[in-house]
Amino acid sequence: MTAVAPAGSPVTGSPLPRSRRIGWSWLGLVPFLAYLALFLLLPTVLAVVTGFQDGTGAFTWDNLTALVDPVITETFWNSTWVSLLTAAIGAIVGSLVCFALLGLPEAGVIRAAVDAASGVLAQFGGVMLAFVMVATLGTQGVITRLIAGALGIDIFADGAWIYGLPGLIPAYIIFQVPLMVLTFMPALAALRPQWAEAHMTLGGTRAGFWAHVGFPVLAPSFLASFLLLFTNAFSSYATAAALASQGSSIVPLQIRTALTSETVLGRENLAGSLALGMILVVAAAMVVYNLVQRRASRWQA
Repeated sequence: MTAVAPAGSPVTGSPLPRSRRIGWSWLGLVPFLAYLALFLLLPTVLAVVTGFQDGTGAFTWDNLTALVDPVITETFWNSTWVSLLTAAIGAIVGSLVCFALLGLPEAGVIRAAVDAASGVLAQFGGVMLAFVMVATLGTQGVITRLIAGALGIDIFADGAWIYGLPGLIPAYIIFQVPLMVLTFMPALAALRPQWAEAHMTLGGTRAGFWAHVGFPVLAPSFLASFLLLFTNAFSSYATAAALASQGSSIVPLQIRTALTSETVLGRENLAGSLALGMILVVAAAMVVYNLVQRRASRWQA
């Protein structure tokens, strides 16, 4: 038999035993925390510390003052406008792909194929992407030869642009568009059909629904995805290093030059200040991204 205490009387005895699994469950985060510490926290600390040191390890402001050098500011500007341009193209094209997929069955073959291709191409970069660009749009690439043979147009008449800063634009777009599809499709799928039905019931039109309901609701998610694409392009290194082998037109390549060059004397830690500048730009973009994403999550709940 079980004794029941009268109502209002204090409950005595030992409290319910706490599950031991609560304490052990944190062990599952140890590999992830170690990964963050080794590949995110430690490089960030090294970049900040070395940015304020000279070759002997003494404190100096010279590395930061080098950021206002015309060559350095030009590389930051190149990274910024290339990232903004590819992010804008990727966001627009990717959102149109999402609108096209919205009318297809979620479990259909085309929808599944596009989702799978987007997942692969969003991570497609580095040497493989550079090889694809050279094989298709290089001076002896397939598309280059087809255009020259069929139309008699030499797309490299003004120089081998694909191996410089302009060549990064089509290369970045290849992984920016699928990344937009992956990040923006959940927000678009979260639009409830009941909203459109209610709007039409009250005498509205389809265009009015998108103008007054659809686009305002999707705007935070679209902006958040755009910022994610911007930071993705701004911090990209492997593709640019493999494709643009000459020169340092963007900040990641300038950091490589500062680390490997034997002619930059007295500025051994210039790479640290450059990395610090990139961290500040990416951090500012991600702070805005988180603020916008919080607003977008209200409609996706």
